[in-house]
Amino acid sequence: MGDPIIGVLALQGDFREHLTALAECDVIARPVRRPSELDEVDGLVIPGGESTAMSNLAINFDLMDPISDRIKRGMPAYGTCAGMIMLAQEVLDGRPDQRSFGGLGITVRRNAFGRQVDSFEAPVELTGIEGGPVNAVFIRAPWVESVTDEVEVMGRVTDGPAAGRIVAVRQGNLLATSFHPELTGDLRLHRLFVEMVHAAS
Repeated sequence: MGDPIIGVLALQGDFREHLTALAECDVIARPVRRPSELDEVDGLVIPGGESTAMSNLAINFDLMDPISDRIKRGMPAYGTCAGMIMLAQEVLDGRPDQRSFGGLGITVRRNAFGRQVDSFEAPVELTGIEGGPVNAVFIRAPWVESVTDEVEVMGRVTDGPAAGRIVAVRQGNLLATSFHPELTGDLRLHRLFVEMVHAAS
């Protein structure tokens, strides 16, 4: 078996930055826009963007059910910001018709940190990530309101009015962060996901 191929959902949002980060991790990374491309990947990154638009596009491109099915069958997936929302089993403050891929036993609140003008950066210590805290970039970010017993909380905000809020989680082959590591040049989370895909392959 060859090296695993990691897809990045490329319907909307900052998918190009994830493709670049994965390439720097020395893996084969491909954009995914149709079911045939999904069939060729061993893991999937779901980028930041606008979760309602991403949901509608996934339906229009016939990817909603195939991605949900692959996740149920164990395909590793990593969601950042809107991608976290797309992996959540419950979304608060979403549109009534909004759908997610599911898989993660979390309840998330959309735009929990405020609007675009409220974007900020903060250091976040992450369980299982060596080398000190990551510099987390939050842009209209969600946070996790609650988790099921199966979910490992990897990181929380430590300062400010949102102190204690959960912003990084893992459950089996699924990883999600409220923030955007693809924007900082810090590859540690992408490398962790690559390791997860290798282990699942």
